[in-house]
This record gives sequence, C-alpha cells and structure tokens, in this order.
Amino acid sequence: MPTRKNLRAAYRLARASYRDVGVDTETAIEKALSVPLSLHCWQADDVRGLESRTGAVDSGGIMATGGYPGRARNGDEMRADLDLVLSLLPGRQRLNLHAFYAETGGAAVDRDAIEPEHFARWLSWAKSRRIGLDFNPTYFAHPLAASGFTLSHADPAVRRFWIAHARACRRIAQHFARATGTPSVINHWVPDGSKDSPADRWAPRRRLAESYDAIFRDRAVDRELCVDAVEGKLFGLGSEDYVVGSQEFYSSYALKHGLVPCLDLGHYHPTESVADKISALMQFHKRVLLHTSRPVRWDSDHVVILDDAVRSLFLEIARGDAWDRVFVALDFFDASINRIAAYVIGARATREGILLGLLDPSARLRAAELAGHGHEKLALMEHAKALPWGAVWDELCDRGGVPVGADWLRAVARHERDVLSARG
Repeated sequence: MPTRKNLRAAYRLARASYRDVGVDTETAIEKALSVPLSLHCWQADDVRGLESRTGAVDSGGIMATGGYPGRARNGDEMRADLDLVLSLLPGRQRLNLHAFYAETGGAAVDRDAIEPEHFARWLSWAKSRRIGLDFNPTYFAHPLAASGFTLSHADPAVRRFWIAHARACRRIAQHFARATGTPSVINHWVPDGSKDSPADRWAPRRRLAESYDAIFRDRAVDRELCVDAVEGKLFGLGSEDYVVGSQEFYSSYALKHGLVPCLDLGHYHPTESVADKISALMQFHKRVLLHTSRPVRWDSDHVVILDDAVRSLFLEIARGDAWDRVFVALDFFDASINRIAAYVIGARATREGILLGLLDPSARLRAAELAGHGHEKLALMEHAKALPWGAVWDELCDRGGVPVGADWLRAVARHERDVLSARG
C-alpha cells in the first residue's frame, strides 16, 4: 500500500491537472461518495434463496455458473459476507433483497403469504448498519413459474397467485421504508416469454398489463415509500424468441402509470448504448433505476468492470446532473470466483464510473461545442481520458476509510482462509 504521504502528493498533482480543465476534484469526491449503491444479496449464494421447500424447482431463467467453494448457505452466512463487503467499499450503500430470501424459521410459507416478519432479521441487520433496503418480488424458481409465464399466464389462477405475491412484496417494501427512514425501491421483473416463436404475442402482453393494473391498485401502499420500478429484457434463458415484458412495453407502461423504468446494462442488443437512452427517457420519466451488469455474448450477468458501457452511463448522468433522479443498483452473479471479491470488484467499478462522470470537463466541452469548435471539443475529450483520475480514486477510498488500490484482497484472502474454507 502506498504511504499516506505519497497518496497525498499524487492527489495534489491530480487536483491541479483537473483544475486546469475546470474540474474541482473535491466536489467530485464528495458527490461520488454520497451516491447510494444498492448491493444485490443474491451474489452471496448464487441466487438460491432461503425458502423452505421440498424438491428441486427450475430457476426460471436465472442461473449462476461455477462451483467456487464457500457459498453462503443461510441468512447468517450471507450477512457475515456482506459485512465484510461493506467494510471494503467507500461511500453509501444499500441492500437489495429478493422475496425468496425470506427467513420463516423452517415453516413453508408460500410467496403469496409472505409478511414483513419473515424479513425481520434482514431489517434488524440493515438498521444496525444504517443502510436502506430495496426489494424484489421473486417471479421465478417456483412451481407456478415452471411454464415460463407468471403475470401473463393464460390461467387466471396462476395470475392471481403472482398478483398476490407482488402485493405482499409492496407492503413489505413499504414496511422497510418506514423502519429505515428511506424509500424502498421495489423492482418488478418477470421471466415471461417463450423459447420459440409464439402464435400470439398480443394476449400475454394484454394479460401482463392487466396484472400490473391489479397490483398497483393497492391503495394501502404509499408510492413515496414503495418506489415501483419495472424492468424489461431483450431475451433470456427459455425466452430467446419472445419476451412479454420488453423495453417498449415497460417504458410505455411506466410512463402511463408513473412508475420507474429500470435499465439493465445487460438487457439490450450488444450494439445498443444504454447511456444514450438516459437523456431520451428522462425527458419524460421523472426517475430511472439503473442496474450495472456486464453482458458477455448471451449472458447478461457477469461481474461489473469499468468498461466503456459503465463509464458512458455515468458520464451521461453527470452531464445531465441527474443524480437525484436515478437509483443505482448492482445485478450480477458469478459462482466461478470468490463471491466477496466479485461484490467488491463490481461495486468499486460502479463507483469508479460515478467518479469519472463527475470528473468530466463538461463545462469546457459544452462551451467548445456551442462555439462551433468541434476540434477543440474532441481534443479535450481525448485529453480527459489521460488525466490522472486514479489518484483521485485513491483519495476517495482513503477518505472513505477503506483499503486503497487492490489492498482489499488481503481481507478477502483472510476471510476465505478463516471462514469460507469451513463451509465446504
């Protein structure tokens, strides 16, 4: 680890370099530390959940591949792993729970009957760590999702079950918000779709809209406490040809009903720019939920790295000064590497992207563009790529009280030796 003296010297030089292009690194660090990141609980256990259920249940298009030792096997182990993760991340964090992480004391409680009490241990843990809780209905890995359809299922009884599940989840999210003093974002994603070309694309989308209408008619839920988001997808396992909840469907539904559209970096065509969608959607939508992920060929859920997609996404948010209009969450799962390291890599890469967006010399670039000096704008854009942002990131980590550089790997190695190895 570099000495504090060397860190400060490097930061002073970096601060001066950024000052030359009109960027205040102090302001950028302060803002980058303040943006909340919602960590997804399902990286800790390979998206298996904690339900008391007999027999295997199809994942419904959710699959974590790999067999790295040390997977968390219960809620206590998950929370212990998350404690280590939180200690290695700078800035504000939240936790994002899926409904099938209910802890029911061994009792079989189906998803249409879950209550806030089944998440009491999660809530107690979050309050003791002073972090907020977000939530997700779990519309997969259940016998009534085996057909590949849930809220758009042709059978009204199946739809009623999932509608009841969603309504229960919204009440739980509201309970979280009241208990933690911060709104709970609840994201609705369904795996509904078909592997091959359907004969009827119309009826499932009509049924999906009707199901959501029934869900959001629940006036007992305060929409300021429970912030509803809906997430589209291009395709998935078992829905390669047809996805009922497409981007067009959800963007339109969210706009009509005042919901929040969710944009996941891995849910689009490989050549689509999610960053470009930000300035378009936010002309009409008040807020947007962002899922940082990394698509590799067909799979959308690799560990986030600081790639062009992540950098471009947060650059657009910074240029639009839209930080108070976006929710940022992680969504990936990798069972082939140390799961705690996966958390830290992905969360740090996301916050690095946020910092880089805030370090952009946007004012100088806009001035050059308005003056018709395209050459100057392009030259400054290229120059900005070479500015010493790494020294600013190190300063951010130091101020956040977490290891600088890759020094966090030592804590992960100790945890693997002392804790994960005992899990088998």
